Formats: sequence, structure tokens, C-alpha cells
Amino acid sequence: MPGYGVPADPDGMLPWSFAEQRLESAHDYWLATVWPDGRPHVMPVWGAWFDGRLWFSTDQTSRKARNLRNDHRCLVTTGDALEPVVLEGTSEPVTDRADIVRFTAVLQAKYAAEWLDDLYTVDFFDGNHGGGATYRITPTSVFALKSSEFTTSPTRWQF
Repeated sequence: MPGYGVPADPDGMLPWSFAEQRLESAHDYWLATVWPDGRPHVMPVWGAWFDGRLWFSTDQTSRKARNLRNDHRCLVTTGDALEPVVLEGTSEPVTDRADIVRFTAVLQAKYAAEWLDDLYTVDFFDGNHGGGATYRITPTSVFALKSSEFTTSPTRWQF
């Protein structure tokens, strides 16, 4: 990260596994989208990192869903400011029922202590049945760092 006060030498940079582990284990994510007039919009979401993408759900009438219909570009961060991962990417609605079933299973395992079986069903995440919908974000770039190794660890991956 030349110009950021960090040496250009790759020694100390993070492996991709560092970012993936934090994307997989994060309890909450912050999703940033853009209003049609250009204002930023940020909201917390539950989600899951698998198949090389970040998956989440939201109601189709929510501001974030309406923003994503207007502009698929978005940014997601993990909730840990000491070892953050910032993912820039492009979202797409998930309409394939088999993919929604897989997403639901991953969420059930990840959020087992907070899961409400009668509410969070496959149909809840399937936009074909109204209400909630599932999205996945394909990364275009990912940034991560360890604050304890601030001068060497900032790392960016381009996709």
C-alpha cells in the first residue's frame, strides 16, 4: 500500500486464508449500498461466506434491496475493526431454489443459537415467494489488515 505509510515490500502481507477465515466466522456484516441520488446507505446484515461469495438475505422492499436493484455495486465489511475485511463487489439476486436451500442450511448451522425454524425457512429466503430474497456478492476486490501488524499487514486482493 505505497502512499499509505506502509512499505511496498510484500513481507508481512496477509494470506488469502486470513480474509476467508474472517469472512466465514463473522457474525455480522455491514452492507453499504447507494441510494439512487448517490447518498450512501449502510445496514447490518447476517450472512455467510461460501462458494467464494458473500451471501445474505433481505426483504425485497427494504432500502438495501431497492438500492441493489438500481446499482449492483456494493461494499461489505466484517464487524471486527481490529482485523477488518472489506469486500467490494457486485450483487445479484439468487433465484435458483437449490442455491437458496444451500444458503438456508449454511445460515442454520452458523446461527444455530439464534435460529427461528418457524420464521427462517427456505421460502423466507426465496424471492419467488414474495417477502425475503437472497443475494450473493461476487468480490471485485478485498482488503484486510491486522491492527497489531499495521505497518506490514494491509493487503488487497483483486479479482
